[in-house]
Amino acid sequence: MDIAQYFLDHHDKIFYVIAGVSFLIELTLIGLGGPLLFFAIASFITGVLISFGLISGWQMESFTVGLLTGITALLLWQPLKRFQNTGGGHDTSSDMIGQQVLTSSEISTIGGSIRHSGIDWNARLSRDSATDNIPTATLCIIEAVEGNVMIVGPIR
Repeated sequence: MDIAQYFLDHHDKIFYVIAGVSFLIELTLIGLGGPLLFFAIASFITGVLISFGLISGWQMESFTVGLLTGITALLLWQPLKRFQNTGGGHDTSSDMIGQQVLTSSEISTIGGSIRHSGIDWNARLSRDSATDNIPTATLCIIEAVEGNVMIVGPIR
């Protein structure tokens, strides 16, 4: 028996493979939030329904995948959006974040510099800062690090 005949005789296995491939593509290329996630879930559930003998025939199986894709999208779209938009909490990518430092030159949204651990570091003002610049020799706080540029803001 060749592979094509095996899948023709075992429809549930086709839907498991489709679900796995769809989920893999979703995770690697799209990032857990696209339509392939709902299709993968629907394909898996359809495979389970076929395995238990609850549905049969290509027409009914295809209809079930379509129906379940719509249902899972309706049920999971908002919770997944909320999950993706929760943010990551406090940025801990650098131990410099949160430290108060002196400016060694005026800092604006274009650039400037701070002095930290005896070294002058490139810096720029954060975009959501309430001020347009921070004058030289003024205490500021490091809010983020982008490469070798410190994103700073005024001390509130």
